[in-house]
Amino acid sequence: MPIAGFFIGLLYHYYGKEANRGTNLILEEYQKPQKTIPFRVAILVYVGTLLTHLFGGSAGREGTAVQMNTAIADQFTRAFQLTLSERKTMLIIGISGGFAAVFGTPLTGAVFAIELLYFSGVGLSSVIPSVVTAYMAYFTVEFIQIPHTKYPTPELPEWQIQTLLWLILLGIVFGLTARLFAFCSHFFATQAKNFIKYPPFRPLVGGIIFAVAIYFTDATTYMGLGIPTILESFAIQQGLWVFLLKLLATTFILGTGFKGGEVTPLFFVGATLGSAMAMFVPLPLAFLAAVGFVAVFAGATHTPFACAIMGVELFGLESGIYMLIVCLIAYLCSGTRGIYSSQVVQGPKIRWSIFFGKGKS
Repeated sequence: MPIAGFFIGLLYHYYGKEANRGTNLILEEYQKPQKTIPFRVAILVYVGTLLTHLFGGSAGREGTAVQMNTAIADQFTRAFQLTLSERKTMLIIGISGGFAAVFGTPLTGAVFAIELLYFSGVGLSSVIPSVVTAYMAYFTVEFIQIPHTKYPTPELPEWQIQTLLWLILLGIVFGLTARLFAFCSHFFATQAKNFIKYPPFRPLVGGIIFAVAIYFTDATTYMGLGIPTILESFAIQQGLWVFLLKLLATTFILGTGFKGGEVTPLFFVGATLGSAMAMFVPLPLAFLAAVGFVAVFAGATHTPFACAIMGVELFGLESGIYMLIVCLIAYLCSGTRGIYSSQVVQGPKIRWSIFFGKGKS
């Protein structure tokens, strides 16, 4: 793993340049267009993520899909002499298509792309292309028969005032957890830059520390995507330490320069935390895992409506109102700085941050 990290570090140091900014580069180009996203971004993030996963790094894959798609889509800007508005639409469909293809949630992908960039100024002309691209990406993956993870449909609690109060409490817990994830992401990245001046050495050192930690603790649960543990969370109550260790493993790996996404690890953190909350909250175990699955992600990316829709697409239409309540509360309680530092955040969250702080690292 340290060798793979050093190789990734060398690739990005000598060939990556702006590619190191990852998804933030896409957000910045949407807000203040400078130049076409280089095609090499797609190649570098693909190779980097493949190596990170192959050697056991704790990372996701949606960031890779989004960056690859937008880098490819942006090449059409020059080829077809697209206007600024048309180029912004290309960036949006790159995000929506990548998200929908990876998770098998087309409507979520379309809404996620729009909601992620909403306060950067999304025109109505981008909505239909976002939806069409997301569904085309989804059906393409279905056509070539690449399976998506299937999650169990949870038993829903009965509607009563106590249930609503528990949902609000859960939303607060999940929102604060999302805030912790964002803080740790920025903290580890900052510390790595401060203490290790030569960039290729950052993932090398990070790989050594992570490999040694796994070797002496045998904590292989926290390597890779962690999907088996996510699925287990719906049936077996998890310990309170499980979500925290995954949170630290992922933010450390990505902060020291390995490549991949944050979303699947956020699903892991949310599902295992929700499962662990069953020892305090008198609601069905699978339901707690399901709402945690989407709510932590909602808080970390400032996309509550997309995440509520994801809850519907993954766990059934009847769960929609539950998902929306928890996602909105998590969104309001997660601070104003999420996992994407370049994302523009405005609206009611700014006023709400008076009570919960601005969430800056």
